[in-house]
Amino acid sequence: MQLTETGEARVRGYLFILGRSLRSFLPREVVQDALRELESHIRERIGQVGSQPNEQAALERVLGELGPPLRVAQAYAAEMAVDEAMTTGSMRAVARALWRLATTTVTGFFAAFALFIGYAFGISYLAMAALKSLFPQNVGLMVVDGVPRSFGALFPPPAGAEVWGGYWVFPICAALGLGVLVLTHRGARAFLGWWRSRLAAIRGPETWIR
Repeated sequence: MQLTETGEARVRGYLFILGRSLRSFLPREVVQDALRELESHIRERIGQVGSQPNEQAALERVLGELGPPLRVAQAYAAEMAVDEAMTTGSMRAVARALWRLATTTVTGFFAAFALFIGYAFGISYLAMAALKSLFPQNVGLMVVDGVPRSFGALFPPPAGAEVWGGYWVFPICAALGLGVLVLTHRGARAFLGWWRSRLAAIRGPETWIR
């Protein structure tokens, strides 16, 4: 479908809003490349539409299938973050991808929440291992009047409390912390891989992302 000047103005308006939306989610240096890629896809979709007696209706149908510019920008930014996380595997990239999905999808929110708990447990065990070497009388199994009350670090310990556990607590906590972090990180990458494959299956062979 060849667009008239009115149709071109509508597309330019959509792209203008899309560009502003992309700036809210992507670094400035990649916005123009992202916008050119999305514009190419939009014009390809328009070109696939045959000659129509009502250009406006046909154009609105194509743009409606793509979705509002803000939602398109969110989805594009999320996919870029997921691709980076799957390629690099770095914790920072994975955390950024999880954050993108958590703020744009319900599934991503609950998955990110569960994975956050895993990361928090792993970091807390590593913190206890470090604290045990510095404050041996404040980290371990807290026993009050012969009854175990808690395991962790307390500053200061409760009155009458005894700390059970020598320096063997250090390697155990360090091993637990590293183990939980590794398992959680693998789970995060597995979730991101599942999300990407699920999205590809829903879209089919035609996609406006790379």
